[in-house]
Parts: sequence; C-alpha cells; structure tokens
Amino acid sequence: MPECEKNEPLDNKKYKDEKIEKESQVTLEENGKNHKIHLITIIGEIEGHENAGNQTKVTKYELLLPQLASIEDSKDIDGVLLLLNTMGGDVEAGLAIAEMVSSLSKPTVSLVLGGSHSIGVPIAVSTDYSYIVPSGTMVIHPVRMSGMVIGAPQTFNYFREVQNRIVSFVCEHCRISKKRLEELMMETEVLTKDVGSVLEGNEAVEEGIIDEIGGISQAIQKLHALIDAKKNE
Repeated sequence: MPECEKNEPLDNKKYKDEKIEKESQVTLEENGKNHKIHLITIIGEIEGHENAGNQTKVTKYELLLPQLASIEDSKDIDGVLLLLNTMGGDVEAGLAIAEMVSSLSKPTVSLVLGGSHSIGVPIAVSTDYSYIVPSGTMVIHPVRMSGMVIGAPQTFNYFREVQNRIVSFVCEHCRISKKRLEELMMETEVLTKDVGSVLEGNEAVEEGIIDEIGGISQAIQKLHALIDAKKNE
C-alpha cells in the first residue's frame, strides 16, 4: 500500500480535530447510513459587532454565517445538527444566525444542553425539530438595554420593534402563542433582579417552545429520519 494511502486516515483525523478545536465544527459521516451531518456548536456568548473580551467563550456570528452559506451550497452535506449551550448575547447577531438556519434547505435539528438563554431561544427553535435535555434551561426575558440610552420615544420604539421581531420569529417556528410568550417574558416573580422566566427541559416542551425531551442519540436519529424523508421526496 502506498505511504500516502496509509497516512490518509491520520490526515483526516488531524483535520477533524483541528476543525473542532478552532471552529467547534465537524462533519459526521461514519454512521452507516451514508449521511453526512455537519455539527455546529453555539456556546458561550454570541458575539456581535463588538468583541466580547478575551476571557469570554464566544460564538462569532461573522464566521458562522458564511459557513452556513457554504453548507447550503454543498452537495456533500445532508443535514445540520446544532448543539446549544449559550448565555445569549448580541440580539442582531443571534437573530441573524436564527434566520440563516431557518432558511437552510437541508434538514436541521437542534439540541439544547446546558442552556439556550435570551437570544439563544430563537436559534434553538430555528431548526426543523428541536430537543432539550431534562436538565437544560431556557431564560426568556424582554430585550435589555445597556450603556447610555437617549431618553426619547424613538429609543423605546426601536427596542419594542426589536422585541416584536424576536417574538414573531419564535412564534413562527414553534407552538407557543404570542400572548403566552409575552407573559413569560414579563413575569416578575421568577428572576430576582429582572423580569422574565426560567424554563427547565420539561417546561420548555410543555410550553410548546421545544419539540421534545431528548439527548444526542435522539437528535441524531431524528436528523437521519429527516434526511431520509428529504431524499424520498
């Protein structure tokens, strides 16, 4: 056997390891179904137009958007699995990611692990099907303002419009009603220093935000089923 063929499996493994380390992404293809699943992790803070800082784990949306575009254009990728453990972050960046994921023609599944808080909620529901582990949590609250705020009606109207965009997106991609989502956002008796709600795994499913309780096994099985259905159309 030529030396280059011997080294090919090692080179592929090294490439995958580097991709996981640098981009938190990898393509799963040794599954016996001839399906290539691209795995993307949304972790830490979703970074927007400003750097979050060297001590903060971040998901950089300016890197993720072109990668999602590449996935859509690739004939080699059959489906996408999102793993989420995020504290939220930049509203515009998070909503851009959610819109991008929801517009993919490839089957998509999300799995909320530790949590998918704040702007992580739209990302979690942007896929074709969503899971959350029993110990996972989702924090739902109104759009927050930081820094100096100009005391003018236009400022309030802007934040209200941003919040309406988020509410509309979430309600379009899961079973919760607009009225109920806004009730959870404005709850005053749950968070000690803020308004909003904390939903654990089963509660998120009961409220209609997440489709089902499950882990990595269920998420991958579901994605394979969606890919098979897509290919049989």
